[in-house]
Amino acid sequence: MSILIVLLCIVLLILLITWGKLNAFLAFLIVSILAGLLLRLPAEKIMSAVQQGMGDTLGSLVSIICLGAMLGKLVAESGAAQKISSVLMNAFGVRYLQWALMITGFIIGIPLFYGVGFVLMVPLIFSVVYQYKLPAVYIGLPMLAALSVTHGFLPPHPSPTALVTQFGASMGITLLYGLFIAIPAIIVAGPLFSKIVRHIKSEPLELFKPQPIDKAKLPGTANSFITSLLPVFLLTATTLLSYLFRSDQSLKGTLTLISEPGLIMLVSVLIAALTLGIGSGRSMRSVMAIYGDAVKDVGMILLIIAGSGALKQVLTDSGVSRQIASALGSWPVHPLILAWCMAGIIRICVGSATVAGLTTAGIIAPLLTSSTVNPNLMVLSVGAGSLLFSHVNDAGFWLFKEYFNLSIKDTLKTWSVMETIVAVTGLAGVMILNSIIG
Repeated sequence: MSILIVLLCIVLLILLITWGKLNAFLAFLIVSILAGLLLRLPAEKIMSAVQQGMGDTLGSLVSIICLGAMLGKLVAESGAAQKISSVLMNAFGVRYLQWALMITGFIIGIPLFYGVGFVLMVPLIFSVVYQYKLPAVYIGLPMLAALSVTHGFLPPHPSPTALVTQFGASMGITLLYGLFIAIPAIIVAGPLFSKIVRHIKSEPLELFKPQPIDKAKLPGTANSFITSLLPVFLLTATTLLSYLFRSDQSLKGTLTLISEPGLIMLVSVLIAALTLGIGSGRSMRSVMAIYGDAVKDVGMILLIIAGSGALKQVLTDSGVSRQIASALGSWPVHPLILAWCMAGIIRICVGSATVAGLTTAGIIAPLLTSSTVNPNLMVLSVGAGSLLFSHVNDAGFWLFKEYFNLSIKDTLKTWSVMETIVAVTGLAGVMILNSIIG
């Protein structure tokens, strides 16, 4: 009966967001309170569970997500993103423009949130389309596939970062595994798939013709690349150092401190303020204004993550999480595949990759305690499933349709299929890694 109540609550959550058009944070709070009542959690403990869940979930995430937003905003505002793309375009030449754009999307997608990355990169895609008279969909899909993969798979993006916390995974190891899985997923969904849909005609709207920053005002090449990728470099380096010196007790405390994602993001943001901010002629006041605007951009994302934590805590305190874990553990399906399917179903119903990933985490997390599944791979499996088949209830679907001026039919044939390829290829990569690392 308890499991049935949970399923009904998930259905209600989906209906509130899709049919009721309710904000996801409010929907999570309503469903969390209702779940507590239906699961017979003592009335006086329901709100304390909600508050504890929100606090525990956000505690380790606020700094990482906000600092990540600050770095991404400065990378965009300073022109570093434009500099990276122009360097890669010149290096690859006309023949390999797709690959140049794909790599640009991947590099820029790591510090930038998806919506910001999309709006920032689409003018670049259109500038190539206008200049070389190439099909817009053919040129655009590789870059957008790269943005989508970084959004779903890689920290410090909100959903994978929150999943790392909920599953007790390692931010650095998840990033390393994610890079291994992301590259083939991007190649298959980008350059390879775009050849199949090259014939689809798209006339980008004149409204979106690019107005790039003056080249003389762009930061240097090394500055742009190093600053944008600094969190990746630092996370990778500190993870490797922690592994190499794991038996050295005298260094254990220091290594633990320097490998903390929050500290790494803080160092990256401070360095960016000097290199892309003051070093590019901006005042510290203007840099801090950019950082302040960035935090406003992620406010609702943080609330949605908090809401998912509230639901998870109610399920945990009621004891139903253990029942679900026990029931799922007896299913003849690998936990990684099961988690991917759950995330995929919720994504198709709700449209939001973030909501799909976080809702799945609340259900599947207890299963990890009774299985030998690698938590880092579980993060990636849920992340891949949360990207499955974007369609008319997803804002990304409409962004692509309107910017590329496509029909709904052609958007389904291009964007929706691309997202599905990313999800399926991501799962394949997770299962291959699982077979290797056991």
